[in-house]
Amino acid sequence: MTCGHCQKRVEDTLNNLEGLEAKVNLKKEEALITVNGEWNGQTVREAIGEAGYEVVSITDKKSLFGR
Repeated sequence: MTCGHCQKRVEDTLNNLEGLEAKVNLKKEEALITVNGEWNGQTVREAIGEAGYEVVSITDKKSLFGR
């Protein structure tokens, strides 16, 4: 990702997936995704690929807060 248009396209693509909320950081070239329910990394990879981008890695970080 190199521009604001890229950032918006990736963010919109991810936010259109059910149960995901994404915020893209252009400087870091990464997306922080909040998952509400179940999710599938392959679905994320395919959606980003269809948007014209490539997922380099997916890191699953559990919330630090919970009940």
